[in-house]
Amino acid sequence: MGEFTPLYIVGGIIGAFTVLFLAAYITLKKKKAAVTFDRNVPDREIMARMLPYAKPYWKSFVLVLVLMLLAIAYDIVSPLLMGDIEDVVQKDSFALRSLYLRVAVYAGILIISLVSTYFQSIVLQKTGQRILSNLRQDLFTHIESLSHNQLNQIPVGKLVTRVTNDTNAISMMFTNILVNMIRNVFVIVGVLAAMLFLNYELTLMILCFIPFLVLFTVIFRTFTRRVFRTVKDRTTDINTYLSENLSGIKITQIFNREDAKLQEFLQKSEGLKKAKRNQMFVFGIFRPMVYMLYISSVLCLFYLCGRGYIRQTTFLGQTITGATLVSFYMFISRFFNPIQTLAEQFNQLQSAFASAEKIFTIFDLEPELVDEPDAIELDHIEGEIEFKDVWFSYVPGEWVLKGVSFHVKPKETVAFVGSTGSGKTTILSLICRNYDIQKGQILIDGIDIRHIKISSLRRHFGQMLQDVFLFSGTIRSNIVLREESFTDEEIWQACRYVNADHFIDKLEGGLDEVVRERGNNFSAGQRQLLSFARTILHRPEVMILDEATANIDTETEILIQDSLEKMKNIGTMLIVAHRLSTIQHSDNIILLSHGVIREQGTHQELLHQKGRYYQLYTLQFNEQQRALNQKNA
Repeated sequence: MGEFTPLYIVGGIIGAFTVLFLAAYITLKKKKAAVTFDRNVPDREIMARMLPYAKPYWKSFVLVLVLMLLAIAYDIVSPLLMGDIEDVVQKDSFALRSLYLRVAVYAGILIISLVSTYFQSIVLQKTGQRILSNLRQDLFTHIESLSHNQLNQIPVGKLVTRVTNDTNAISMMFTNILVNMIRNVFVIVGVLAAMLFLNYELTLMILCFIPFLVLFTVIFRTFTRRVFRTVKDRTTDINTYLSENLSGIKITQIFNREDAKLQEFLQKSEGLKKAKRNQMFVFGIFRPMVYMLYISSVLCLFYLCGRGYIRQTTFLGQTITGATLVSFYMFISRFFNPIQTLAEQFNQLQSAFASAEKIFTIFDLEPELVDEPDAIELDHIEGEIEFKDVWFSYVPGEWVLKGVSFHVKPKETVAFVGSTGSGKTTILSLICRNYDIQKGQILIDGIDIRHIKISSLRRHFGQMLQDVFLFSGTIRSNIVLREESFTDEEIWQACRYVNADHFIDKLEGGLDEVVRERGNNFSAGQRQLLSFARTILHRPEVMILDEATANIDTETEILIQDSLEKMKNIGTMLIVAHRLSTIQHSDNIILLSHGVIREQGTHQELLHQKGRYYQLYTLQFNEQQRALNQKNA
């Protein structure tokens, strides 16, 4: 029994590590059972959902498979050739020509393997980029289909992470991880078959290490998925934080909160650092364990080969020779190298699966607003709008609108006034179907808006909001915005119509003047005039102005008021304004309070009633007079 003591020692060490890892695995399982928020989508389900993106490119993957088989021929044949060379060299009848022939065969196989590997990489990268493009396009399209309510609940930084970082991880899975994993599996199977052919005894010895390798992989799979999921979460946290705070950095500077924000950022970074450290710790244990199995198998090989060669023993008719030792030493390297690579690729695969979980979380969000199966297209609308007993709430049970009913005739100008939170802006959002109402009906030209395709409905509306959003690009691209092609004359005509040409003419680039992020190189009034020009150019039948004249200087307000007077002739106009002086000439003024219409009529009619509108108007008029007197004084 003493002669097998070294093997017992190796087995005892491996067994001790196995018991330790099993204990850690059981402990983690118990902790995981107590965590309810941790998603754990089965790998099979993830693969089933990602395969449709790869299916159109199956011919490319078949080509890659053929090239792969040519490439792995070197890994399987080269140890046999080296063993054969060992035999040729040791023969008494050694001939240099025989050695040259075997070296030439070896070199030929190596060249074929290198060329096949090169073309395999080229095909994979092209295919992977196409898959990545399709995935990103679908994800972005799905995000665009979400309702305002859903988008308000998801931080922008999280969406950016899903479309960029997470899709990159999945692209790596198709272009590198999965294909190389298949390649390594083929290598392992091929090497194993060659070893069985060469020597049963030594092959059986090596196979004794496989159960431990499989067990370690299963155990560390759980650990790696968990740490990668945490890394993804912490990365998302940092991206979300940066997206919000870089957008609001001016406020941070105004209130001198740079140090406080830096500390918050450091806390986020510390969380990511800990997650990354845990990731390295897990992989830092897994990879050495695989390497330990490799070294153990080599030691056992040397021990059994040395013992068998010295004693001239055979097993199942197999004789151990010097050539056998050389071939098996190379085979063990060929056998465990792909297994060790599989460990690393398995690590990356867990990262891709963790990213896929995050992406499918977004894909699984069903859009709250969808077209009805028989929804219709509207080529033109007259602009007649009617609310019939409309009830709406953002939060269940907290009604923002309570049985609101009113009628807007085509080409009418209707204004909505009231205190903050009375429901004015909500009404405008509901008309465009940014949200769906809970009760009642909203009609456009007598048609329930739920029976109209959302894209068709919104095409007939032009919205001018208080906070104008301009995209990075040029003035021209921000005015045109949609895909329709407009001539320069049409664009200039729209700009002149709303008085935007006054400041565009003074710009060096004119319509091609660069617009920086969010239009921060233009004043609020200039951005508003560009918004008006954008709306006019697309000729909407219904125009919506939500506090479009707020926070505008007096000179610009005069230009905007002149623009508004012109725009009233285009179609139906709905206005929300706190400055009552801007809506005096409206055909109808609706005063809202706590989601209910309290007063309705023209400016003069409401003043004559001397109700809430009269009080608001008198208050604003007195404030304006007081400000004028102070200025004159």
